Amino acid sequence: MIDVILPVLDEAAALPWVLSRMPDGVRPVVVDNGSLDGSAAVASAHGATVISEPRRGFGAACFAGLIAATSDVVCFMDADASMDPRQLHRVLQPLSDGTADLVLGARRPTAGGAWPLHARLANRALALELRRRSGLDLRDLGPMRAARRTALLELGVADRRFGWPLEMVLRAAAADWTIAEVDVDYHPRTGRSKVTGTVRGTVRAVRDMAAVLA
Repeated sequence: MIDVILPVLDEAAALPWVLSRMPDGVRPVVVDNGSLDGSAAVASAHGATVISEPRRGFGAACFAGLIAATSDVVCFMDADASMDPRQLHRVLQPLSDGTADLVLGARRPTAGGAWPLHARLANRALALELRRRSGLDLRDLGPMRAARRTALLELGVADRRFGWPLEMVLRAAAADWTIAEVDVDYHPRTGRSKVTGTVRGTVRAVRDMAAVLA
């Protein structure tokens, strides 16, 4: 069994589709980060393990899920239906065959509105800065990713906001992990975006990641 951690903030509309597409051998761990739309109840009704993390922040939710997970290998993914759980095998394969320690899903938009231009430009700039600082030739800091749970905990990722994904990669590179990237489809999300769908949300995420780089 592999635990898949899904940080959630008001994703009641998307969760039924996401949870219905979980592959066999996968346990969805939904971390409710203060939802007001009944996301926790929806997740529970669809068979997910649900935990609560009242401290707001993407990294706080991810870390709470990591602590709650019990499997050797864990995955992370967004719960807004922008990614298909049936593609989790793509990020798991390099771990299972021993060719990578951390695998990131590089997003490939399936429609024009899936990944707004401002968000793509911000992601590209961060990837270029990451390459300059660490030598990692990555195209995306994708939210679908996989690694071994104990090793992730030992990295000591400290950010509890939107800098969490970047800090994980930076610490993994510093620890000489082999980091791989695989393509995953990226669909228009269900419901209102809190981050990449708005300029304000993207600016907030970039600010948190810039603090990690600093």
